[in-house]
Amino acid sequence: MRSGKLSRVIVIERASTTITPAGTPSSVWTDHATLRAEVVRLSTAEVIRGLGGAVDERSLIIRTRFLAGLTNADRVRFDGRTYNIKEAIPIDGDRGLEMRAEAIEASA
Repeated sequence: MRSGKLSRVIVIERASTTITPAGTPSSVWTDHATLRAEVVRLSTAEVIRGLGGAVDERSLIIRTRFLAGLTNADRVRFDGRTYNIKEAIPIDGDRGLEMRAEAIEASA
């Protein structure tokens, strides 16, 4: 993996639970790691979902240095959007990591 290709910055977010002043648990996303990354592919496709009609689905494939403990429960923030990690594959014997992710739709 060549460091010159790692020209973008991504943030890995991890869910954590905090206790509100009322004493109830609340789940929040916190920054876990900031990494340099290579964007392999960024694409948008129109997908038909049930009766809701067609929606745009944005997907992202990125490569970065290996990060131990990364799971599908984490998510990626890149270029102002948040993406759910669908797959994280080690490359070059744990020297690098390739992630496939899909954009999270904003709630109206």
